Amino acid sequence: DLSGRIVAEPSGTPGPDEARRGALYGFAAYLAWGAFPLYFHALIPATALEILAHRIVWTFVLCLAILMVRRDLAWLRPLARRRRLVAGISVAAVLVAINWVVYVEAVVSGNVTEAALGYFLNPIVTVALGVFVLGEKLRPLQWVAVGVGLLAGVYLSVAGGRVPWIALILAFSFAGYGLAKKRLGETLPALHSLTAETVVLSPIALGVIVWLGVTGQQTFTQGPPLHPALIILGGAITAGPLILFAAAARRVPLVTIGLLQFITPVLQLLCGVLLLGEHMSTERWIGFGIVWLALLLLSVDSLAARPRSPAEVAHLR
Repeated sequence: DLSGRIVAEPSGTPGPDEARRGALYGFAAYLAWGAFPLYFHALIPATALEILAHRIVWTFVLCLAILMVRRDLAWLRPLARRRRLVAGISVAAVLVAINWVVYVEAVVSGNVTEAALGYFLNPIVTVALGVFVLGEKLRPLQWVAVGVGLLAGVYLSVAGGRVPWIALILAFSFAGYGLAKKRLGETLPALHSLTAETVVLSPIALGVIVWLGVTGQQTFTQGPPLHPALIILGGAITAGPLILFAAAARRVPLVTIGLLQFITPVLQLLCGVLLLGEHMSTERWIGFGIVWLALLLLSVDSLAARPRSPAEVAHLR
């Protein structure tokens, strides 16, 4: 979810005002993603499949409306002729759809805390994919963090008596989505990328909506008027944080983005425990603690390895 986040290197060195503004945009984006459990919980009794289908369709409608207002549709025709790019976008779209539906299913089935675990594990899985898929080299502290993350997964599986499938699917699907986006490169701006992905998914989503209606399983036209309004709002709730995040990524260093991303699973965990009444066993708290240790190691490594500004270098001298 925490779906469709696109990381780009900031262009140039932003001034202090721009950096502060970027940090605020990033904070707002991750705050919104962190509050998603409350939104999806409010959509019950809609199923995860119905929520996913409507979320895709209404996000596409919103993106298309924005592009039409901006008169920014000329890129669609050339994109359709680039088959390899379309194939890559399709893979990314499928991965983010898997992430979305599993996350929503976690919320509506009372497993928000396990979903939060998935997003805590995501940076560790992303680092591991960088090594085993892209052949990237890790620094010693990063290796330790990956090892501690693996230990957390084993501990949670053994102590909980089952493999935490929801957390693992969320972590691997979103890490895979990030890998797909990296291989595509910075080919499309954030809004164009989200539009292209929803173009790929919308025919399937519309088919799902029709099938749910024919089989009497849809809730969109049933219940109080607030219910369909909340479902339609899913378009803005999906696109809004992405636009904020894209604005942040252009203004602040990736280290800052990396540290801000922990806001989302922390808020998800708090929503699950404090607001939605989910139980956290002692074993799961210990497992979370091991994961947090791995994330602390990654954060320390990122801060130590970040490029220093000329002012910082002069100060060190």
